[in-house]
Amino acid sequence: MSRKIRVLEKELEEKTKLADAYLDQLKYLQADFENYKKSVEKEKLEFVKFANEKLIKELLISIDDFERAIDSVKDKEELRGVGLIYKNILKILGGHGLKRIECLGKKFDPYYHEAVLKEKSDKEDGTIIDELQKGYLLHSNVLRYAKVKVADNQCKNDLKK
Repeated sequence: MSRKIRVLEKELEEKTKLADAYLDQLKYLQADFENYKKSVEKEKLEFVKFANEKLIKELLISIDDFERAIDSVKDKEELRGVGLIYKNILKILGGHGLKRIECLGKKFDPYYHEAVLKEKSDKEDGTIIDELQKGYLLHSNVLRYAKVKVADNQCKNDLKK
């Protein structure tokens, strides 16, 4: 009888170890699944965040046209209504994460600006002196680089040396 008890105790010990191993494995799988769910949720949020990127990028062409039309009219009072529509469109797009890249007077940054022209200037070398086309961010990503004219003082600096 005692031999049978020892065999049963040993069997119980083995089954307990096996159950513990299964429990550990289950805990790891559960943690992996939670991480997977978080990853999928994050991807989903990123997808939704940038889902309108193509549409907004195409609308930038119309925004540029709006700006050119507004700038070309001499009597700004005539365009008051159009200006309000333009501002409203920018406000709506801003609500979806569109933000203009400010650049005049700032240092050239290749992550946000595209240097189209260089010009001798009394400004510090590498300073943006003109904005040829506005640049935009969608959330924190560059949607369109600002096309800029940059101050070039290399000749002036060479003469001082």
